[in-house]
Amino acid sequence: MKSNKIKIVLASKSKQRRDIFNMLGIKYEVVESQIEEKSDSFNPYDYVIDLSKDKAKSVQNQLNDKAIVIAADTIIYMDGKIYEKPKNNQEAFLNMKAMSGKKTQAITGVTIIDMYQNKEDSFSDIADVYLNEISDKDIKWYVENEENLLNVCGYAMLGKASFFLNKVDGDYNTLFGISPSKIYEKLQDLGYRLSDFEINN
Repeated sequence: MKSNKIKIVLASKSKQRRDIFNMLGIKYEVVESQIEEKSDSFNPYDYVIDLSKDKAKSVQNQLNDKAIVIAADTIIYMDGKIYEKPKNNQEAFLNMKAMSGKKTQAITGVTIIDMYQNKEDSFSDIADVYLNEISDKDIKWYVENEENLLNVCGYAMLGKASFFLNKVDGDYNTLFGISPSKIYEKLQDLGYRLSDFEINN
């Protein structure tokens, strides 16, 4: 295995996941999946893993060269209900109203396909997110002013929803769609080291 020759492909159009990868400084390419995001599972952990697997395999099938494909899917889970991206502002308002003053769970499923070694691994990660009480007036303000409202599940914690955050138990990055420490752990399990990847200068 030659240093600086391992290519990483992020199978995601999520700005938040790209921001995390940009922060890490490792070179990567973005290839978006071409599938409809759908799972029949009612178990939130299986649900996010199903979707991350589908995304990873869709991107793998688009590639001509070997790479390590990393795909993820994140939901908010509360009171037995899965919250995906809201379809419109009204749904976003009702979601935030339901979550006001409650503990919610950000659950991310990740699939890594290592095309160099023909290996695949999937895992899920969870963070408990406690929100303060939010008035209807402030929820309305949030819905009207959050530019990423329809691109995130539940709430945009990297955006204006951070006003409402009380505390987080777990990896804070799980809120944004992927945990660098978990990715690092899995890459180590596959036999890679950080020096195997090219960095941005």
